[in-house]
Amino acid sequence: MRKKLAAATSTLLAVCASLLTVAQPAHAADAAGFHVSDGRLLDANGEDFVLRGVNHAHTWYPDRTDQALKDIKALGANSVRVVLSTGDQWTRNDTADVAHVVAECKENRLVCVLEAHDTTGYGEAGAAAPLSRAVDYWLGVKDALVGQEKYVLVNIGNEPYGNTGYQAWTADTKTAIGRLRTAGLDHTLMVDAPNWGQDWSFTMRDNAADVFAADPDRNTVFDIHMYGVYDTAAEVRDYLGRFVQARLPVVVGEFGDMHSDGNPDEDAIMATAQSLGIGYLGWSWSGNGGGVEYLDLAQNFDPGRLSAWGRRLFDGADGIKATAREASVFAGSGGDTTAPTAPGTPTASGITARSLRLAWPAATDDTAVTGYDVVRVDGSTETVVATSATPGADITGLAPKTAYTFAVYARDAAGNRSSRSASVTATTAADQGGETGSCAIAYRLSDWGSSFNAEVTIRNTGTAPVDGWRLDFAFPGGQRINSVWNARATQDGDRVIVTHESWTRTIPAGGSVSFGLNGTSTGGNGVPASFTLNGAACTTG
Repeated sequence: MRKKLAAATSTLLAVCASLLTVAQPAHAADAAGFHVSDGRLLDANGEDFVLRGVNHAHTWYPDRTDQALKDIKALGANSVRVVLSTGDQWTRNDTADVAHVVAECKENRLVCVLEAHDTTGYGEAGAAAPLSRAVDYWLGVKDALVGQEKYVLVNIGNEPYGNTGYQAWTADTKTAIGRLRTAGLDHTLMVDAPNWGQDWSFTMRDNAADVFAADPDRNTVFDIHMYGVYDTAAEVRDYLGRFVQARLPVVVGEFGDMHSDGNPDEDAIMATAQSLGIGYLGWSWSGNGGGVEYLDLAQNFDPGRLSAWGRRLFDGADGIKATAREASVFAGSGGDTTAPTAPGTPTASGITARSLRLAWPAATDDTAVTGYDVVRVDGSTETVVATSATPGADITGLAPKTAYTFAVYARDAAGNRSSRSASVTATTAADQGGETGSCAIAYRLSDWGSSFNAEVTIRNTGTAPVDGWRLDFAFPGGQRINSVWNARATQDGDRVIVTHESWTRTIPAGGSVSFGLNGTSTGGNGVPASFTLNGAACTTG
């Protein structure tokens, strides 16, 4: 927003209620538009879609929008969250204007998340409008929305409560969803958290299952804004992980690399979103004021003058260029449809028992190659094991004395993918013993005598993602696992084997995943002495 309002909270609540897993109806693959299935956002073709984009303040800078969307797309984004006004605080964006924004998004092959901004901080900000007014607005511009379900998500109201009166969020959100559905709006709906979007009270988190169940279409996505409240990786992982564990769809609709209410951990936000397959949209393209100009991704709307925050979001680890995939609904819809040439045949070097380096001649494209996907080939099966912005990648997590076959695809900014390169087969070396893998383990124990909790974080210290993992360790003696979350575990005596869930399968290079376990003991609790990840020893601490 032009003058970003900060959350007024300084602490997180210490006690959190658990989310409930919601039974969700199956959706047909030929659904009319975006839809939610088993906690995932799918496009109209039934393909998984992960938002990777930015916010743009259209309502304050309407003359900048057409060019801004072109620039945002050229930098690799697959989506844009567009600020609109209901007319309660700023000049109303009418039906014709909304239709124009949608058309421009489609022209640039961007999924359009339209949001009504006038609700920001309702109950605390005196001029803010209630969610009911946002519903009135969407019904007033309905003609610009109907028929666009393949391309548009409707974000009912931005940050609809401040830190006062937020207890009404659940009932008001259910009512808003019900009114829109009754009026025939079949789009995927997005609902923002209260507390200036940051949900420090966990109101959205703890009531999300009920809100989702209240939508007759079961087609609602939850939107958390991560600023100063989310200043540690543990807070980020815990919040997002609970939604994923409950099979409830969540996106980070706004976040920055700094803020007046604290220093958000943008690295953890992006790494966690990538590892869990969760969408994110950075705030914001340009035009911030009121002391938060540092949130501009592009200075003065110039894509050639990205700020440090802009460079981090677009070009950094787990950033937009490396992770964005264009929605499949744009296939064959015009624009850039020319795929890059196939990369040259890769070569393997630096081969050890558990890793190797691949390099290949670069692909070419009529615009620009934005990245490469390295796949492991096993018969007719391909598994992506690394992504890279340049023609080379380190592959880790391999088994000793094993033959692996790899090939490479190239991608461009429009999401076009090349044909596969010729493949290369390399055999890893024998394990010499004592070799330490590219992993580090943090085991945080909460010891209550006869029972315990443990939070285990696996950090990938290598330069390539780990795709699928198994963690082996032994308890010091006498502990038994009762439950585990964000992973699966088996136990034989003191020996424990933990494997990933679908949402914790990938550990990005330089990133981490966490899981927790609860158990009982007869002889006291302690920290396991050693851990191995996919057969390789990890450092601890």
